[in-house]
Amino acid sequence: MADKNNKKIFLWSGPRNISTALMYSFAQRNDTIVADEPLYAHYLSHSSAKPFHPGADEILSNMETDGRKVIEWMLGDQSKPVAFYKNMSHHLIKLDWQFMQAGANIILTRSPEEMLLSFSKVIDQPSMADIGYAMQIELLDFFKTKKLPFVVLDAKMVLQDPEGQLRKLSTVVGIPFMQEMLKWKQGPIPEDGIWAKYWYRNVHLSTGFQPYQKKKVEFPNHLVPLLKECQPIYENLVKHAL
Repeated sequence: MADKNNKKIFLWSGPRNISTALMYSFAQRNDTIVADEPLYAHYLSHSSAKPFHPGADEILSNMETDGRKVIEWMLGDQSKPVAFYKNMSHHLIKLDWQFMQAGANIILTRSPEEMLLSFSKVIDQPSMADIGYAMQIELLDFFKTKKLPFVVLDAKMVLQDPEGQLRKLSTVVGIPFMQEMLKWKQGPIPEDGIWAKYWYRNVHLSTGFQPYQKKKVEFPNHLVPLLKECQPIYENLVKHAL
C-alpha cells in the first residue's frame, strides 16, 4: 500500500505529448520527486517493441524489467512529500491496475495528427500499440468503472495556457500551485531517462513550456490509416479535458 505521508501522482501519457516538459515542470517543485518512465523496461521486455526503440538494450540492462517490482517501488515511501511518476500508458501491459487507487491519475493526450508527425521522426512506422491512445481509452473506462477520480490534460491546452492549466491541475490533485513550475534551466535534469539523447532535444533547449504553434507540414500518407483510427479515441478523451 502507498505510504500515507506521500502523495502519488501518476501521469499516463502517449509519446510526444509534452510529458517530458510536464515532468520538468514538476521537478522544479521543492516538495516533489519525479521519475521518468519507470515501467519502460517492463514494456520492452513484455512486448514486441524492442527492435524499434532506440537504446532498448541499454534500457533493459539498466532498469527493472519486472513491472510488479516497479509498482511496489512507486507505492513506497519517497524522499519528498509529492512523487510525480511520468509514465507512458502503453507501458501498462500485463499489469494489475489496482495500484492506481493509491494516487491521483492524469491522462495526458494530444491531437494524433501532431503526435504522429513528431513520433514518426524517430519511429517512422508506428502502430497503435506504440502510441498509447488505445490504452488511454481503456484507462478512461477503468477509472469510470472503479469510480476513481482522474483528470485529462490536452497538450495543446497546456501550451496555450500553462499557468492556468497547472493551477487547475494542482487544485485537482491536491497540491499548491508553485510559480516555479513554469520555468526551468536549459539542459537535461538528473532524472532524465537514459533514452533522453534520442527523444529530449527540444526539451533540453527549452526553458519552459513552448507557445503552441500548429506545424505546417504535409502529413505522411502511410500514417493516414493510423490517424483515422486514433482520431475518434482522442475526441472521446478530450471531452474530459481539464
